[in-house]
Amino acid sequence: MKMRLLYAIPVLFVLLFSCTTEPLQNETIIMEAQNNIILEQEVLNVVNDYRVSLGLNKLEFSEIAYKYANKHTDYMIAKGGLSHDNFSARASSINSEISVKMVAENVAKEYDTAMEAFEGWYKSTNHKKTMEGEFTHTAVSVKKNAQGDFYYTQLFYQE
Repeated sequence: MKMRLLYAIPVLFVLLFSCTTEPLQNETIIMEAQNNIILEQEVLNVVNDYRVSLGLNKLEFSEIAYKYANKHTDYMIAKGGLSHDNFSARASSINSEISVKMVAENVAKEYDTAMEAFEGWYKSTNHKKTMEGEFTHTAVSVKKNAQGDFYYTQLFYQE
């Protein structure tokens, strides 16, 4: 009887003090990451739909571009604003992993939907030109800062 009681007390302690009705922080982080991935795919789809409507090729997703887009999105969030800082280094890094003819990028922030981000780029001559460029591959990184604002980086390249 004493053995059962000695075993039951720690089990009961763990059960009583480990249960919570609030979502775990890890679950919240996972859900946010999943939402960002969905938004990234939506941006890619909107840009590709636009390109196809113009008779241009669909852009293929690139893991390499995604890696550098993510790093730049993190950089902009840490800096607290939009930038194309270190673009030449990103382009060179992509070129060192896969031989490319040209690289370009679009950045944005504070758009809540893929369509809003696309429309912001569409209304900008330079961003629109990039979306319509002779590229073959792309990747989009979307993340939120601590205030809940979305930051976007889309990298394009031509093999």
